[in-house]
Amino acid sequence: MYTPTSYREERLEVLHALMASHPLGALVRMAQDGLCADHLPFEIAPPTPDAPLGTLRAHVARANPLWRSDGVETMVIFQGPHAYITPAWYAEKELSGEEVPTFDYAVVHAHGTLRVIDDRDWLLAFLERLTTRHEADQPQPWQVGDAPPAYIDKLLKAIVGIEIPLARLEGKWKMEQKNSLQDRTRVASELSRGSMPEPARQLAALMAKSLSAAS
Repeated sequence: MYTPTSYREERLEVLHALMASHPLGALVRMAQDGLCADHLPFEIAPPTPDAPLGTLRAHVARANPLWRSDGVETMVIFQGPHAYITPAWYAEKELSGEEVPTFDYAVVHAHGTLRVIDDRDWLLAFLERLTTRHEADQPQPWQVGDAPPAYIDKLLKAIVGIEIPLARLEGKWKMEQKNSLQDRTRVASELSRGSMPEPARQLAALMAKSLSAAS
């Protein structure tokens, strides 16, 4: 991924936070017929001595040939918040007109070797964690145990677990770093307006953190 120095994000906690808040990743690998991408909800596990950058975990349908790719090098792309930036928000637009539109965004590319886990207990524990996390905001959170045991057993037989101990992480935070503080502040303010779509307001929050760190 082309990443100018000013856009590079290397703080592990920041990269993990984006992956956790935007868990649907695109797992890219080389298959027999060329590049292949699978879109999966991931869990990011904390660093350990064996995986100092953390470990990604997910599950796939047994019918998905991905699980037969044990040992394959993979890249998982996490798309964070993004937004269109109009030239009208830049001071130079009024002075010379020498501005053009752009897109600002935050992304993480996570690299590692795929490991297949065909183990019922591992899968059940993983699904319970995943469900607990994503049901947390529901008025009455659903739990795996709410479904009949025989039904859960049937579904567990139809899926396979995967994990990817991370060997490399790339973060790109394109957030007006090359522009003046005045323009960066204006863009963040415009993106934070209540009428803007949710991804734009999320991007504004990231920009605000970046501005705070720079000041």
